[in-house]
Amino acid sequence: MDLKRISFARQFLPASSAALATMLLCGCTTMSLTNLTPSSLPENPSGIYTFTLRVTPKSSTVVPDSIAPHIVVGAERHDMKKSDSVPGIYEFDYKLPTGQDSIGYYYLVNYSTEGNGMVADRETYTEVSRASIVRRYVLSLEVNRGPVGARIGVLGRGFTPQDLIGFDGTAVRTVYESPTSLGFFVPALTPGRTYRVTLSSTAGNSVVGTFRVDASDVTVDPAVLTLGPGQKQTLTFTISHPAPAGGLLLDVTTDVPESVIMSEVIVPEGHVSASVTVEGGKPGAGSLFLKGYGSGEVSIPVTVGPGK
Repeated sequence: MDLKRISFARQFLPASSAALATMLLCGCTTMSLTNLTPSSLPENPSGIYTFTLRVTPKSSTVVPDSIAPHIVVGAERHDMKKSDSVPGIYEFDYKLPTGQDSIGYYYLVNYSTEGNGMVADRETYTEVSRASIVRRYVLSLEVNRGPVGARIGVLGRGFTPQDLIGFDGTAVRTVYESPTSLGFFVPALTPGRTYRVTLSSTAGNSVVGTFRVDASDVTVDPAVLTLGPGQKQTLTFTISHPAPAGGLLLDVTTDVPESVIMSEVIVPEGHVSASVTVEGGKPGAGSLFLKGYGSGEVSIPVTVGPGK
């Protein structure tokens, strides 16, 4: 009789082990984990960042009250809390150590399953993920269209004096205002077109948005300049509409830089004209140019004679 009992046990043990192995293998299909934390987290003053996990049981054998999610950061395991508003969502607020700009982590979930009169403790986990703290990010352009020369603001965080705004990859005149604000002047490009605006710095390139350059008109008085060396004359620029906030830069260039001495031309905000003094330099003949206006370019002939 004892021999029969031993023989029966030998037959039972392999069968029960196989059943247990089958249950363990099925464990990986009883629970779904979805990482809802973005890979880039905007820097915030408190240095606290929320990590979010969705836990979805895929089998009726999962005991709901047994689900216990954790986040593992380095060698530390932290319990996650249920969301107050969304079922199946768990969160953890992590305080980032000073000087650290990235976080490596993974999620671990303990739970139990119940079936065939047996309760089994299980766990499942995600792959290791990494979240980086973004200390510079762009929120938006203040406006997305305007005339050549208009000063446009860019709102964001983490700006530096080395940052440059570009139109279709070409850098334009950029003004650093503060860590949360940049300004740029709409370049003298073909009006009636939309250009891709980017922000470039040592940290890389970021897409800001798109900007449409609108057509505008300008008149110049006098339309021709004739000067002698050292002689001065007032040149007045008049635009068709009051200058926008921040003023309107008229980017005047010349092909005879040694013959013409003049300051930068900016029409003040709300005004329609600006006057500058032009002084004759070395003798020569050429023009002043203003691109992006009228049919595309305004030209003012300039002649500086030999003098007396």
